[in-house]
Amino acid sequence: MKETIKVWDLPVRLFHWLLVLAVAGALITIQLGWMTWHGRFGLAVLGLVTFRIIWGLVGSTHARFWHFVTGPGRLLAYLRGAYRPIGHNPLGALSILAILGLLLFQATSGLFADDDIAYSGPLRAAVSSSISAMLTSWHMRMEWVIYGLIALHLAAVLFHVLVRRETLIRPMFSGRKPVDAADQQPARGGGPWAFVFALAVTVAVLWIANGALLPEPPPPPPDLGW
Repeated sequence: MKETIKVWDLPVRLFHWLLVLAVAGALITIQLGWMTWHGRFGLAVLGLVTFRIIWGLVGSTHARFWHFVTGPGRLLAYLRGAYRPIGHNPLGALSILAILGLLLFQATSGLFADDDIAYSGPLRAAVSSSISAMLTSWHMRMEWVIYGLIALHLAAVLFHVLVRRETLIRPMFSGRKPVDAADQQPARGGGPWAFVFALAVTVAVLWIANGALLPEPPPPPPDLGW
């Protein structure tokens, strides 16, 4: 007997779809050469990933890392078909960690990047030219890894939806998922105070990422009119 229970809380659902928009915006603007907007989307990605990391610690049941990041035993059990979690499965957990880690690196390295033409990150002045050049180089290289992870993620979703007939997409809109009555584990926790805390950390990170802690640049020399 199937029953519909709450699995994904609203912050997780908003994070998911806003991240899709932010990553798409960053990839599209870099192709168009709109570097100012590329930087803005990069900051949005940084803020969203920061929020998800904090929400993975204080959010509701199925959003927390300890709930879906498992050891090799459960991974093998899942591959054998002996373990079917309600939330993220063990392979999905590895995908999420890879995506969050890569996007965190991309967004952070972009803060220090400098292409010497159209873009200089808000924290460029905090590092030397050599470090900035190295981070810029890796930032550009990892773009192709992002495309690969996106393709892998979409292929996995299609496999689970079309082959295994699992309901994955609709719950990311509604938050609710049909499960066997014996497997009921509705999401709990992650209330308003947890959301306020995660949002406050996110705002603080973005404030620092925008260069708020960097010293003011020296004033230009006076114009003596010569």
